Amino acid sequence: MLQYKYMADYIFFRKSRNALSSFLHILLNLLLGIGSIILTTVTGSWIVGFVLVIISKWRTFAVRPRYLFLNLKSNLVDFIIGFSCILLTFYAGVNFTLVHWALAAFYTIWLIFIKPLSSTNGTLVQALLAIFLGTVATTILSSSLNSIFIVLIEFIIGYGASRHVLAQNGEQSLALMSLVGGLVFAEISWLCHSWIITYNFTILNSSIVIPQLAIFLPIIFFVISQVLDSVQKHDNKFIAKEIMPPIVFGVLVIAILLIGFSSPAFNLY
Repeated sequence: MLQYKYMADYIFFRKSRNALSSFLHILLNLLLGIGSIILTTVTGSWIVGFVLVIISKWRTFAVRPRYLFLNLKSNLVDFIIGFSCILLTFYAGVNFTLVHWALAAFYTIWLIFIKPLSSTNGTLVQALLAIFLGTVATTILSSSLNSIFIVLIEFIIGYGASRHVLAQNGEQSLALMSLVGGLVFAEISWLCHSWIITYNFTILNSSIVIPQLAIFLPIIFFVISQVLDSVQKHDNKFIAKEIMPPIVFGVLVIAILLIGFSSPAFNLY
């Protein structure tokens, strides 16, 4: 009986500790998600937000030097989301608007609910969100930075998103395929850099800008990922009934945007 009592106490202790750890984890992520946006807005500096994002990823850096680069590559998607939220907050101004609260809500939801996902669909959603937010932030930066920096940033976004999904799927040519993904993103961003097209929306006196490129890249990435996933499942064979729906969807959406919604917002040159 005494043994069972000790076992019951041990199980209760473990459950209590796990519950406390989960509570603290949610609380810290809540503070990071809201606090980083508020502090960036109040101080009017993106540096404060960047520092908070980096501090929150301390485990990434708390390794031996030979594992540091691998850790950075594995956490690129999370870094892209965090830095993009901070940059978009910074460019939204120092007066709190709907955009600031939306970014705070999204970043909090990302940290607590989306980031922990580990399924195939979950990692794909994470990659698509990183591509979208990262490209929105990059497009805003494009008016003040040389094109070479924009191409480099998009390469990192494409590389990080590709690696994130391919690693989940157990892709054998992980390094090569990730590199190809980064190069494709860099090439597309370079082609689109001189002719920026954006869609502007005003909601509750808040201006929201969505670049056309931030729509194109996630769609292209989604289509390619679906095709590769189908080919991998069927031993490198193309099954038309599986790969045609995402291809048709992607082509139609891009064609409609190019033909009907492509008035340039500004020309950098």
